[in-house]
Amino acid sequence: MTTIPAIRGMYFEEFEVGQKMISPGRTVTESDVVAFAGLSGDYNLIHTDAEYSKTSPFGARVAHGLLGLSIASGLAVRTGVLEGTVIAFREIASWKFVKPVFIGDTIHVEMEIIATKAMRRLGGGKVDLNFDVKNQNGETTMKGVWSVLVMSKPE
Repeated sequence: MTTIPAIRGMYFEEFEVGQKMISPGRTVTESDVVAFAGLSGDYNLIHTDAEYSKTSPFGARVAHGLLGLSIASGLAVRTGVLEGTVIAFREIASWKFVKPVFIGDTIHVEMEIIATKAMRRLGGGKVDLNFDVKNQNGETTMKGVWSVLVMSKPE
């Protein structure tokens, strides 16, 4: 027997420009950095060598920028608004790494809907989200605009 998970996300028609959502937080761990280095092959010393990193402009190891971006994607899903209704991740229209994310930082995502566009042939529409990834001090670590395709409400 196949079990289909219940949909709790928002349908395309429920998104409105100006809506804001805030994700739960997530602490970036040393295990995250080590696993991401293995997965990506990026063993840059700024991520993997504590002694070397002490001499860097940051003074300590930092998480990979793309690890932070990946965690932000997961945090966006954890808001629940895309759970079961997202069709596809479409585009990163812009992205800027503003401040480093250090091992031990807790980040969360603040999202705002900035545009919607119906795409009926795809069974939904495009939702543009402004992302602001903040650390435990409320400082922006990275930001940008993403587009996702979201399904329409069933008739």
